[in-house]
Amino acid sequence: MPVPNDLAAGRDVPPLPQPGSWVEWRERQDCPIYQATIWPNRSMGPKLRRNMLCFAAAGFSVPLIPALGTPVFWGLLPFLGLALGCLWFGFRMSDRSGRLHEVLTIWRDEMRVERFEPRGDVLRWAADPFRVRVQLHEDARPENYLTLTGGSREIELGAFLSPWERLELKEEVDAALIKAFRD
Repeated sequence: MPVPNDLAAGRDVPPLPQPGSWVEWRERQDCPIYQATIWPNRSMGPKLRRNMLCFAAAGFSVPLIPALGTPVFWGLLPFLGLALGCLWFGFRMSDRSGRLHEVLTIWRDEMRVERFEPRGDVLRWAADPFRVRVQLHEDARPENYLTLTGGSREIELGAFLSPWERLELKEEVDAALIKAFRD
């Protein structure tokens, strides 16, 4: 039987990760059974936002037309600029909160959820898929509140999704877990 090159060269071979232990997801070489990236819905793209700001500027300018050439014009102009600035700032904050996303990955021996916050923080959760329970709380305050239990703590999944999207996500995760059990 041939000896692997690492052993023949006298190098230490790193131990294999234990099932269920946390390993950085980039280090895994095997393909997951299920992987989903969950993003908040963004209904307005950059081009539509620009058009909306132009439309708002045109609409806010209409009351200024009768005041052209009067001191009232200069009194109303700062409020027009302030209203457009607040609208632009609101769009920027919406873009920033849109960077929030979650990555759900299921292998046969491990399930991971990584939540990427808008400020750059990454929250991680891992569990053995055989011990994970997916719970849909239909009568909770946010309708169809979705949680995962089985790891070190209970986490919510897809809090930024609509109720019907959380219901679809639960069905997909349940199907993936059943597939992990069968294989």
